[in-house]
Formats: sequence, C-alpha cells, structure tokens
Amino acid sequence: MVASSKRHSREQRDARERLRLYTARASVHEQTVARRKRDNVLAVGVGLVIIALVSTAQVFYFSAGPGTPEPAPSFTEEPEATDSGNVGDVPDPALAEARTWTGELTLNDVALGIELDGAAAPQAVASLVDSAASDYYVGTTCHRLVVTDSAGLIQCGSLDGTGASDPDYSYGPIENSGVGGFYPAGSIAMARTGDDAFSNGRQFFIVFDDAIIPDDTVGGYSIVGQVTSGLEDLQSEIVAGGIVDDAQDGAPVTATSITGFTIQ
Repeated sequence: MVASSKRHSREQRDARERLRLYTARASVHEQTVARRKRDNVLAVGVGLVIIALVSTAQVFYFSAGPGTPEPAPSFTEEPEATDSGNVGDVPDPALAEARTWTGELTLNDVALGIELDGAAAPQAVASLVDSAASDYYVGTTCHRLVVTDSAGLIQCGSLDGTGASDPDYSYGPIENSGVGGFYPAGSIAMARTGDDAFSNGRQFFIVFDDAIIPDDTVGGYSIVGQVTSGLEDLQSEIVAGGIVDDAQDGAPVTATSITGFTIQ
C-alpha cells in the first residue's frame, strides 16, 4: 500500500509539472502572438505615416518647390492683329475690284491715256482710284525728272512741290514690282521711301524710257498700270525741255503739274 501511495504521489507531481510546462508554453505563445499583432499594427501605422510624408513632399515638390513644371502653353486664340502698317484713310484693296480701270491723266496740256491693273496691285490701285475720285491730284506737281542711260521717268503727285512724303498717308505692301528691277517704257509705278515697304503714298512715276531701278532691302516698286497713249507727247513737250542745271535727276525745266485725272 505504501508503494502504491508513493507511485500515485509521483504521478500527481508529474501531472502538475506537465500542466505547469503547458501553461508556461501557452503563455509564451499568447505573448508572442500578441507581440506580432502589435508589431504588425505598428508597422502598418509607420507605413501609412511614411506614405503620407512622401505624398506631401511630392505635392510640395511639384506644386511649389524646385520641381514645379513649366506652365503649359495657352491655346486660347488671340485676337488677330489688325495693324497692317498703313497710315491714314487708306481704302480697302477690294475697291480695286480686281479689274482693269481706264482713264486719262493730263500733265499740263499733255493727255495720257492710262490703264490701271486692279488685280495685280489692288491696294495701290484702290488708293489711286480713291484719290482721283476725291480730286486730290489736280494741282499737284511733277517735281522730278530723271534722264540717264539706264532710266527715263517723271515723278508726279507732290502736294508741296518738293517731293516730300505725306506723313498722314502711307500704305503697303509692295505689289507687282518690276522683275529684276526692270520697268518697261509706259509703266506707271508708285514712289516710296527707300527700305520701307509700307511707305507708298500718293506719288507715282511714269516711265517714258525703259528703266532699270535696283531693288532695295524690301524689294522694288509697285507697278499699277501703263500709259496707253500720249507718251510721245510727254517726251516732246515736257521731257525735251531738260532738267534744271542740266542735271540728270532733278526738277524739270518745264514746270509741270497734274491738270486732270479721271478714272472709270
């Protein structure tokens, strides 16, 4: 009986020891699981904080910092420029109607039949038609005569008799200029200031002997039409009188003015 009692006591001790070890292992396991949960939660929280900080930094970098992108170009249409370089009450080129105008230009008593090409030089022809209709030309002078080996022409339409341009009236562009600087006899072309394509005014020149007039930096001179009759009378009654001081380029000895200018 004593042995049996001892064996029973030892079994109880062993059972208690097994229970203690099991309880200890279970406690360690529970602590490990709890610690892993805490670590996972902490890791997720830290990750979210890092993502938030990175996102904030990127937003700052690309919106206000050195990484700010260049503004995208605007594709809003701008109003079309209307400044053509014309000065004064210059008529619309449409006035020329892209047709041939005929008329008569009288210098002193010399009547010249003329044709103006509204298709080739619409702006210049519109200006001539409008100016003639308003009686601008009658009374203006032909202040310059050129007679050289390379050109023969007379320039007309000067309001003050000196050939000075009108600061209140000018236009462009150059139209139908002489090819290679060549202006055949009979050509009527607009005078302008050198190196300025928008300095055409109301003055023009009539070529009575084939002329070579070199282009300047902006081109040549707008040919608006031609003389169809009376060119021989112009030469015999005005050009033959010569140039003041026997010059090749200057005021004609025979004072000349426009006494009539009609276009239809």
